[in-house]
Amino acid sequence: MNPDAALKALAEPHRRTILTLVAAGPRPVGDIAGHLDITPQAVSRHLKVLREAGLVDERREGTRHLFAVNPDGFTAVQEFLAGFWAEHLARLSTALADAGDRAAGGEAAGD
Repeated sequence: MNPDAALKALAEPHRRTILTLVAAGPRPVGDIAGHLDITPQAVSRHLKVLREAGLVDERREGTRHLFAVNPDGFTAVQEFLAGFWAEHLARLSTALADAGDRAAGGEAAGD
């Protein structure tokens, strides 16, 4: 799964709030809308983006549509971030070691 859609979905503050709400348990659109300053229609549009990104699942319970976090949807994001930090922390470690080596060599030359 490509993390781009998930990261794009997470960039919008209302969507992050919606994820926080549905992380506590499955919720219908009306309940989610009651916690936000946007219309139920806007909540539905945000949920569609989150669903298409694989971050939430939808299930029907009678006539209600309940939305819940899809933990598997975050796997691509976690892998991207883990790889990103591993690579950049390795570069930082190398840069710090090189700077330390130069500093140690500079002290020895100045003695």
